[in-house]
Amino acid sequence: MAPKIVFRTYQTESDLDPAMKLIDQDLSEPYSIYTYRFFVQQWPELCILAYDEDTHECIGVIICKLHPHRRGCMDTHFDSGKMQLNRGYIGMIAVDKSYRNHGIGRSLVVRALETMQKMGADEVILEAETNNQGALALYERLGFIREKRLFRYYLSGTDAYRLKLWL
Repeated sequence: MAPKIVFRTYQTESDLDPAMKLIDQDLSEPYSIYTYRFFVQQWPELCILAYDEDTHECIGVIICKLHPHRRGCMDTHFDSGKMQLNRGYIGMIAVDKSYRNHGIGRSLVVRALETMQKMGADEVILEAETNNQGALALYERLGFIREKRLFRYYLSGTDAYRLKLWL
């Protein structure tokens, strides 16, 4: 039976501990408390947590930001008169291993994308390890494209793809 999941945005500092534990278990990069605070204090609406309704445990999290970005000369997707874009960025996402394959990661990404779009995002980018086939498949199903390969991007020496979605 699929778990009953409740989604909500970041509310207080107490939300950081369960989010950090999930991300630290799941992602290859270490992040300091200051990195988390940078995101959640400026863009709390773009930090979305998923909770198991029965156990009240945090079982998923996505942490994002939205900022102005100078448009590149090769970017012809947008109005040519627009010199600056609003770029969303998915910085971190994690789902507890025992809750995977229930659409929680997809729901987190879709909710974040919807919020970014309401906030005026023109595009969203992220990086994913080249060997993370599950993440790459999820993002590509949502319309992201592989923009470029980033060699030795992670501390482990692993390459990444930069993925982009135009909204």
